[in-house]
Amino acid sequence: MTNSQMILGMHLGNGYGSQGSAWRAPGVDPANYTNFDAQVRYAQAAERGKFAFIFLPDFLGLQADVERESPAITLEPMMTLAAIARQTERIGLVATGSTTFNEPYNLARQFKTLDVMSHGRAGWNAVTTSDSVSAANFGQQIAERPARYQRAHETIQIAQGLWGSWQRDAWIKDTTSGRFADASKIQPIHMQGEHVASRGPLPIPPSEQGQPVIFSAGGGENGLELAGRYANAVIGATFSIEDARQQREAYREAARRAGRNSDELKFFAGVMPAVAATKRAALDRRVALGELTAPARVPYLGSMLGLNLDVSQIDEPLRPGQLAAAQASPFDPRSERALEIAREGWTIRDILAHGVIDYHPTPVGTASVTADHLQEWFEAGACDGFWVSPDINEDGIDTFVDEVIPLLQQRGLYHHDYEGMTLRDHLGAPAQYGLDARLTSPAE
Repeated sequence: MTNSQMILGMHLGNGYGSQGSAWRAPGVDPANYTNFDAQVRYAQAAERGKFAFIFLPDFLGLQADVERESPAITLEPMMTLAAIARQTERIGLVATGSTTFNEPYNLARQFKTLDVMSHGRAGWNAVTTSDSVSAANFGQQIAERPARYQRAHETIQIAQGLWGSWQRDAWIKDTTSGRFADASKIQPIHMQGEHVASRGPLPIPPSEQGQPVIFSAGGGENGLELAGRYANAVIGATFSIEDARQQREAYREAARRAGRNSDELKFFAGVMPAVAATKRAALDRRVALGELTAPARVPYLGSMLGLNLDVSQIDEPLRPGQLAAAQASPFDPRSERALEIAREGWTIRDILAHGVIDYHPTPVGTASVTADHLQEWFEAGACDGFWVSPDINEDGIDTFVDEVIPLLQQRGLYHHDYEGMTLRDHLGAPAQYGLDARLTSPAE
């Protein structure tokens, strides 16, 4: 992968899409929540588009208004990726695994097993958990941030130590002599931290990429330090080119402080495209998806614009007096975009359909609108690539692959085929087996 070409990842959550009402969309099987064949089909579509990886976030509790919306997360990401691994060949497989409510040995074993199963395509998005609902499911309370991040450092170090505890050349497999492995090259690690520990060894040999790639999605100084020390990819959340540039450079600087080459860490901005034959068709698609949720979002849109908006006005544009008084809230980075769209004269329902309250930017219109968005951000140095969240997986992934990808390829911004077999190859990440020798000594 050259620096002149972007890298793409595909977000897979539940069996529906990123919008909470996607389960009701035309052509979608409402039973896809438990249909792993659907997840496999979506991953295969992303692989057809030469995506570097699919990304499965995770949340350790129920987080949805299940009266109306589907939970946003798959039933269990590692089981889902195991199913996908057997039906794909090249695409990377990345899942979130909490360092707060998992032991390092379990994480090390699960992710390295996925890595050897997939022939070197696994990635671990190592995150801390700060949600009280999740904590309650483990009979615990959330620890203070310093303790959570100290545990995260220890957990990652121990997992990497375990990954390297079966040395690269330990597996002999000599049927003639009857020697299976060299026991002297499979040794305990005896790593002890303040919060977690493991004796080892882990009885799993290396994959084609050695060991899983570390991803990160945390923010703040603690998150920066964690990513700077261990990650090769960051799943970002940003709403403007300038903010994305600043975030990307902050992560790169954190890598430099850790003694690493900053190019080893790739920053991925999120995007939630709405693609259709026309802008009106794309908006109508989003309007339909927001049929049940849009009215409840009107007051929040009002707070973003410094206005008191009433749901009775949802199918009208802002009045001249409202537009004159409207100001972007300094407390919500999405507000500038919301104000820009409002000034174009759209109804409040259409403003919401532009995705102004979504978690990532939403280019709306034909495939070229999304391609232009990706090109502008990428060429501005805002990111190394994107993680794409389709509104409806059933047709949204194929539409992106069939309509947006060719435009990026024509512009020389995206590859025509995979240049390697492993996730490290796709990311341009350096080889690593066990702990990174450039970092300070492991947890002890």
